[in-house]
Amino acid sequence: MAESYKYPELKNFKFRELKVYASTEWLADNKKKYRQVFDRYETTYIYAELSFYNKMFDVDDWEINVKLKCFSLKKGRKEVCSLSFENRKVSKYDSVVFIREGWGNKNEGQFWKKGTYYWEAWIEGEKVATKYFYVEDASKSSSNDSNDYLEVHSLKLYEGPYDDVNEDDRTYYRKFSCEETRYIYVEILLKNIHNTKSWQCELFSKFYNNARELKGQVVRLQRVEKKDDMIKITAGWGSNVKGSWRKDRYTAELVFMDKLLAVIPFEVSDDFEEGIIPVLLPDRHSPVVLSPDTDIDQSFEDVMIKLDSLIGLSEIKKKVREHAQYIQFLQLRKEKGFEEKDQINVHSVFIGNPGTGKTTVAVMMGRLYKKMGLLTKGHVHEVDRVDLVGEYIGQTAPKVKEAIEKARGGVLFIDEAYALARSNDDSKDFGREVIEILVKEMSNGEGDMAVIVAGYPKEMKHFLNSNPGLKSRFKLYFEFSDYLPQELSEIAGYACEEMKVSPTEDAQKKIDEIIISAYRGRDRSFGNARFVYDVIEKAKINLGLRVMAEENPRSLSKEEISIVELSDVEKIDIKARRELPSIPIDEPLLNSALSELNQLIGMHNIKTQINELVRLVQYYRYTNKDVLNSFSLHTVFIGNPGTGKTTVARILTKIYKALGVLERGHMVETDRQGLVAGFVGQTAIKTAEKIEDSMGGVLFIDEAYSLTQGSRSAHGDFGNEAIQTLLKRMEDNRGQFFVFVAGYPDNMETFLKANPGLASRFDKILKFEDYSPQDLLEIAHFMLAENDMRLSPEANEHLAKYLHFIHDYRDKFFGNARTVRSIVTEATKNHNLRLAALTESERENVAPDILTLDDVSSFKMDKSGFVFNKKTIGFRKQSGESS
Repeated sequence: MAESYKYPELKNFKFRELKVYASTEWLADNKKKYRQVFDRYETTYIYAELSFYNKMFDVDDWEINVKLKCFSLKKGRKEVCSLSFENRKVSKYDSVVFIREGWGNKNEGQFWKKGTYYWEAWIEGEKVATKYFYVEDASKSSSNDSNDYLEVHSLKLYEGPYDDVNEDDRTYYRKFSCEETRYIYVEILLKNIHNTKSWQCELFSKFYNNARELKGQVVRLQRVEKKDDMIKITAGWGSNVKGSWRKDRYTAELVFMDKLLAVIPFEVSDDFEEGIIPVLLPDRHSPVVLSPDTDIDQSFEDVMIKLDSLIGLSEIKKKVREHAQYIQFLQLRKEKGFEEKDQINVHSVFIGNPGTGKTTVAVMMGRLYKKMGLLTKGHVHEVDRVDLVGEYIGQTAPKVKEAIEKARGGVLFIDEAYALARSNDDSKDFGREVIEILVKEMSNGEGDMAVIVAGYPKEMKHFLNSNPGLKSRFKLYFEFSDYLPQELSEIAGYACEEMKVSPTEDAQKKIDEIIISAYRGRDRSFGNARFVYDVIEKAKINLGLRVMAEENPRSLSKEEISIVELSDVEKIDIKARRELPSIPIDEPLLNSALSELNQLIGMHNIKTQINELVRLVQYYRYTNKDVLNSFSLHTVFIGNPGTGKTTVARILTKIYKALGVLERGHMVETDRQGLVAGFVGQTAIKTAEKIEDSMGGVLFIDEAYSLTQGSRSAHGDFGNEAIQTLLKRMEDNRGQFFVFVAGYPDNMETFLKANPGLASRFDKILKFEDYSPQDLLEIAHFMLAENDMRLSPEANEHLAKYLHFIHDYRDKFFGNARTVRSIVTEATKNHNLRLAALTESERENVAPDILTLDDVSSFKMDKSGFVFNKKTIGFRKQSGESS
């Protein structure tokens, strides 16, 4: 039989594949976890899998002789084992035949040593295949889940043809076009932490669709030299023919030595969307953005030189350098055998006005700490109160922990940190929960993070005193002074370079005059570098308007469209304060308005805030202080439906009129429809008309968040055009009218963050909490009393229970007083229908103004009666429990 195999056409088999694996776990379709690289301390047996096609399938049984040999290439070629399968029966029912066998020891790390090996497969005395594999040794780890070879440093996705894309030509995407995408590539940057020896890195890149079906897999085997700090790998899947990717959600998953390294979720839809996708890591609770550190090769001195190159900040630079030198001193003492009682403190307080370089220095300190070995990544994750504080009980802690995990390895920079401690006696403020979690993290958390808090001097002092343990966690204080005029002038030059414009000598002199004038008249809200950038940007806008007014602007040279002239700077509108009328306080109107406010049901926090504001304005008026130029009184009303936002806005307008801060004291109510038009240019006109109507009074914009949620057309977002018009008039006509914006909590937070200028324009935020069940019942009594109606004791008891029930299961769409209005209307209708069904004589014995239990019995404590099944607040009742 053996001689017949000299003629291939007479063979009963056709070689298929030779693979290697170590895990005996069975996978679908008779597969194994095939690999070529194994860790010594995780390996017992290493198996070879020989497969071949049976040419006698469905014809006849037959026998075959197979031999599997393993060799080591350490110090020459040496045979490890030879496994023979004599006269192995091949069944006619097997179309593909598998022969699997391994060699090793049942104890991990006992048999296989670091080195290069290969399996040989022989059939009927003929070698049919060779397969290499590698055993690596990163020393035995204390944890089976640890990875002692590499760390994921950066993962990004890009599109390209079969033969890849040069690194400089890559465009990174968050979403891909289903019609234009060919191959989707993962750009993988790994940090080599097993850098004492050279080793083989085998990386699996698996692409799955949303149904968890494997779309494709790419395996990369790459030798890593011990001198390599970073490992760069690209892996892509797709087709050179466009359209092979369907609209769906996908994941690219990276696997190393049978362990999941990272998951990158991405989407294929109609169009491409540029950006870096947050990555899911097994040891993180939330997605993180991984991108390469552009300064990864910088030395400690390189970072210090970059810090020294910043304009101004001489005291800050000196203090940062001294701090860095002291850390080096402590590290030196540790090397010499000294034991320090306390760990090196890297938490800092940054005190200063806006635009003084706090964020820039925070970035520098993150890099310094990384170079000194105190942080593993050195990035900066910037947050403020909105990013940390939840609206309801239980929402704050997850938000804070998510922010901490995103900052892990780097700096958690909390801007305007004082907003977390608004009032010493406000025990219900969730900002305090943020502070408590931060104190715990800085005390005995996982570490590998520096916390930097920033804000105004006075407010930061209050913030640090708000928690007994907070102040002791911060040892480093950096005070950022306002930039001097000459430094601001230097910053202006830098801004011109960034915006690629060049002022003439006269224009530069005028810019310097503007800077000096603003510096002399500055208060603590002075924008410093931000103010200068704003001036240069306005000059560039005026340059653009001048150029486009030319008869043939395209004929102008590159130099002509980049030179800022004196006239461009002179047109910058930095207006002086307008003299506002002095109107005496109208005491009767004020008392009437305050009485109306105080008679409202609930709203204790709102009443307190408004009464405090009234006392403050009265004090300013009595001491002849400038009220309108001290605070603008633009107000945000945040609350769920039916919590009294519009009612309070009307009362507050009356109060402002009575205090003499409004000339006319009327309120113009509008919404998106009243401000936004459907064509270019019309929105600004429409918004301006509403503002003119509200001059001397209040412009009340209900559901203001809808201005940032409008659909985008080919001409842009007209809601944003309304916001831009509004912001400009709020600044230009400061004190001449006030803007009240109202909406639901989640949406209003998004609205205020949608435009950098919005949050800074509104001095006051009034948060309207949901009414309590007792408040809701009192509102129902009030509404009934308006119609000369009242409840019987039984009806009152049932309605109170029902209001408790719907309050317990309320969500963010709960209507509060509006819901009560509907209930009262329905109960009144039931009452009228009941009386209408009686005869005249029967009606004489029934009180026409009393609602009985029959009139309210239709309101049942049953969740199935809800119109929508929305998420509830609190705990859900288990099935089987009574409602």
